[in-house]
Amino acid sequence: MGMDEPLLTIEGLTIKHKENELVKNVNLEIPRGRVVGLVGESGSGKTLTALSVPALLAPTLRITSGTITFHTGGTPVPLTNLDQRALNRVRGERIGMIFQEPMTSLNPSIRCGKQAAETLRVHRGYSRKQARERILELFREVKLPDVRRIYRAWPHTLSGGQRQRVMIAQALATSPDLLIADEPTTALDVTVQKSILDLLASLQEKYNLSVLFISHDLMVIKQIADRIAVMYQGTIVEENETSALLNHPTTGYTRGLLACKPLPGEKPYRLPTVQSVIRANPQKKDTKASKEEAKSPGREEVKSYEKGGVKTPLAESQSLQPELNHIAPTDHRERLNRREPLLRVHDLEVVFRGRRKNQGVRAVQSVSFEVLRGETLGLVGESGCGKTTLGRAILRLVETRSGQIEYDGLPLHTLSPSAMRKVRSRIQIVFQDPYSSLNPRMTAGNIITEPLRVHHLVHGARQRRQRCEELLHQVGLPSSAVEMYPHQFSGGQRQRIGIARALACEPEFLVLDESVSALDVSVQAQVLNLLNDLKERYGLTYIFISHDLTIVRYMSDRMIIMSNGTIVEKGDAETIYTNPQSPYTQKLLDSVPG
Repeated sequence: MGMDEPLLTIEGLTIKHKENELVKNVNLEIPRGRVVGLVGESGSGKTLTALSVPALLAPTLRITSGTITFHTGGTPVPLTNLDQRALNRVRGERIGMIFQEPMTSLNPSIRCGKQAAETLRVHRGYSRKQARERILELFREVKLPDVRRIYRAWPHTLSGGQRQRVMIAQALATSPDLLIADEPTTALDVTVQKSILDLLASLQEKYNLSVLFISHDLMVIKQIADRIAVMYQGTIVEENETSALLNHPTTGYTRGLLACKPLPGEKPYRLPTVQSVIRANPQKKDTKASKEEAKSPGREEVKSYEKGGVKTPLAESQSLQPELNHIAPTDHRERLNRREPLLRVHDLEVVFRGRRKNQGVRAVQSVSFEVLRGETLGLVGESGCGKTTLGRAILRLVETRSGQIEYDGLPLHTLSPSAMRKVRSRIQIVFQDPYSSLNPRMTAGNIITEPLRVHHLVHGARQRRQRCEELLHQVGLPSSAVEMYPHQFSGGQRQRIGIARALACEPEFLVLDESVSALDVSVQAQVLNLLNDLKERYGLTYIFISHDLTIVRYMSDRMIIMSNGTIVEKGDAETIYTNPQSPYTQKLLDSVPG
């Protein structure tokens, strides 16, 4: 770290769960007034490392070796040896924490202002009035609108970005020396993500904060961090100044993280995964960096990813890599244009009723478009723009006020419930959050075979079991997953189960609603590759909903941009990405990391 004075020093940290080492001999230093990024996939140990600093680890986890020293007021304070009272004082006054999901970390039964003020009343002895005035001041500083309304608001009434700003204000209330930000922008819209990153950067500079910023995305971390440490399987495998690490990564694992996201100007059929990048970059044995990399976990060829007892190949199953006839983009577009539309939507309008008779929210307003057979249509916009409502309205999961939905000649908007049920086997949806859309009391096998029973497609338990195992194989999961429950899988594996369930009825059309937004970049690449493989194999048609223009451009043939329930721009995906006509589209593009 050069001549920078350290604020926090972690030396030889090892964390165990029973006999399993989850964090192994981690050494990390955070200087005063600087931002250190900690990057890695889910399960790499980065959040456990961060939680060990303010002693917030779960009771089932224990620090078996190592020290964590906080240098405050010129006196080193060993956090690992403090009693509970002293520890509460340090982590309440000197260390602030921003958690990944503010909806779960904010108390839903306490108004936002009251719980943000609690820190000041406990640790600073402020009166109720003093705490209120200070929190209102901080709410203005983090650029929340109508701060007095936000102070009285319940967490569920705020948007994701607003809840995250409340968390930031609460973390800054006691003027801490160190701020720990654990995935503070994951699953947020690109515009909201950019505003949160800009806000954190300005606050860090204003208060000369030291920040430990955790993320799985190097393109996000590079916008704020002075220095980056890369973590893999509980070990830091690489650490360097931000520009040096991004321009000259020394481990295959770091190169894999950089390569997993689609880049502007490139549209390969398959995205690289971490494992494929490691395999494609054999190390030269005559360089010092190569020798160091050969010793690191990032250099090892990882054969499987283990979570909850299920081993899944990091790269997709070999059966999902068919020999494809690559077609030039112009020829592909011409081939699609010769096909008839599979879906036609005309003047669709969706209104959610309010509590009063004349109140209501127009979520979708006069929307018209077509989807050609075999096409992927991207649907892009910020949260609240109406894209998810539109996707659900097509499947009649949300009722429409007016307009027409025609699927393969069938007027879906006029079908009776019994007639609509017969069509549902041809149109399926993959939801954004696989954990909340999978029944936690059902095994993966029962989840996947349920559509087969409902639509009377496969008769007999043995035949359904066989079909389930076939579907698991198609999405790259082993047969042993049949008897396991959703909580025993990783996020990427749960998303694969959701895809397998959607494929059970052998549909022609899939609505993919933010299906990769909350996944690690490496798992995201695997799922996107899987979706392209399945589309090629079965001739599927997709509506791909996302707030990330880069991913939508990679996946889509055509693109629709939505704002406030209306379409503001539509056309060829590549044309919109390279030459946007709408100021709103340009705003979305300017917010894309990297």
